[in-house]
Amino acid sequence: MKIETLDPAAERMAALGHAARLAAFRLLARRAPQGVPASEIADALGVGASTMSSHLDQLVRAGLIGRTRHGRSIHYALDLAAAGDLVAYLLGDCCRGRPDIAERALPQEVSQDMPPTKFNVLFVCTGNSARSIFAEAILRRDGQGRFQAFSAGTRAYSELNPRALAMLKANGYPTDGLWAKNVSVFAGDDSPRFDFVFTVCDRSANEDCPPWPGQPISAHWGVPDPVAAVGTDAEKAQAFNDAFRMLRQRIQTFIALPMASLGRISLQRMVDDIGRDKPLPAPFA
Repeated sequence: MKIETLDPAAERMAALGHAARLAAFRLLARRAPQGVPASEIADALGVGASTMSSHLDQLVRAGLIGRTRHGRSIHYALDLAAAGDLVAYLLGDCCRGRPDIAERALPQEVSQDMPPTKFNVLFVCTGNSARSIFAEAILRRDGQGRFQAFSAGTRAYSELNPRALAMLKANGYPTDGLWAKNVSVFAGDDSPRFDFVFTVCDRSANEDCPPWPGQPISAHWGVPDPVAAVGTDAEKAQAFNDAFRMLRQRIQTFIALPMASLGRISLQRMVDDIGRDKPLPAPFA
């Protein structure tokens, strides 16, 4: 094989050969298929705006990410097809499709330990005081025993937000057993093996966390932070109400998915669409 035929793959791997570009690519993979403003990427990675722009331009030229204009800002998003082509090239061409490599890189099952009718679901945000707590409580009750719900924060607060607890109680959701915790509590060998992991705030999705064992299906379900709301008490209460309603709608859509009849790819696409509040295709809507 002539070296020239490797140029597209070589260019893409070269583009990922810089720490900042690899970090940007990984951040966009965590947020995929949604786009992220260039300024948010730079802030999350602690890189100057002009320097980050140069790195993103190189990833665009390599065909790994795309960009679109939203008003006055540029949003970047992972090119899923190009990323898939690179992985396929590495596994199929470079590694000759060896099953001992492919099986480690691309597990075929949602979970090998959980029965097909019950799934472990983790919701992650930064503080684990409101949004992820909402999601945990909603799925615990509305999942009707088909799911085990958990939540954690990348920088967990010491206590739950009182407005969040009041919102749950007002809507009939039990709050017993809810507590603020760091994601590290789920890092032990005896921790639950998750089938799904959803980030519910942009900040936590932007943070570089180790991959979860078993490669659970993951998606970003970003919701504005009600804790950060300013204004009158009524306006702050409305922010909590909006976050609660948005998460409950998404979780109810998730619960209705026919898990047993969907493969990993279909499930991934559907949980991505739920995070974008995109209507699911019939007959899953």
